[in-house]
Amino acid sequence: MFIETEATPNPATLKFLPGRDVMGGSGTADFTAAAEAEGRSSLASRIFAVGDVARVFLGNDFVTVTKAEDADWQRLKPRVLGAVMEHYLSGLPAVEGADQAPEDEDFEAADGEVVAQIKELLDTRVRPAVAGDGGDIVFRGFRDGVVRLRMQGACSGCPSSRATLKHGVETMLRHYVPEVVRVEQVEA
Repeated sequence: MFIETEATPNPATLKFLPGRDVMGGSGTADFTAAAEAEGRSSLASRIFAVGDVARVFLGNDFVTVTKAEDADWQRLKPRVLGAVMEHYLSGLPAVEGADQAPEDEDFEAADGEVVAQIKELLDTRVRPAVAGDGGDIVFRGFRDGVVRLRMQGACSGCPSSRATLKHGVETMLRHYVPEVVRVEQVEA
């Protein structure tokens, strides 16, 4: 098995491409601690078990790993590669019960059509680009012209994520959806 790695805009995060489905079409999974992964994801649990890992994000066909602040990729990368390979040799799914409940979204029912437009733009124009950098962007709400989004994976904590939201996503949404006034990043 050959696993490719790619740098991401976030220097603390590497993208691992195992050459096969990770989550497939069942969405994404973001784990910020080993305890969150325990019992839910054998893949994330194996990665956390190597030590010096702060976050594991599972995408369609990739895994992004964020290292602990004082960790060194020179030493950590081979251990993560080994954990990913062990997982795929085990034959276990990446996530148990991948059909998890969707997160609550905050918007008025009267704004349903505007929210549908926003989600369509995010799904077709933003999420593919963000996934290319090892992350994801999740719609969290829309009130009084403000779109609330949560960054995941490599994008969470990335120095350029706020600029991406303000100059890229906000500009595009304001252009196509006049009801949008601004975009705000929210934490989990």
